[in-house]
Amino acid sequence: MPPVLADRRDLADADELIARHGPFAAAEAASRASRSRDLGNHIHFGRWRRIERWIDWLEQPGAGETRH
Repeated sequence: MPPVLADRRDLADADELIARHGPFAAAEAASRASRSRDLGNHIHFGRWRRIERWIDWLEQPGAGETRH
């Protein structure tokens, strides 16, 4: 089951991180989430955690297949 899609920009950012960082994209999203948490920005922390979950889901085999 895919993660929650709160904003379609999350998918665009996940796609950009995958393009830039390849297999390290989820780690980059986690790093950005940690940085936001350390700064006390809970909104961006949650957003980067969602993006991290999308990256993990998108990297699974068969993630793009239609399911009925």
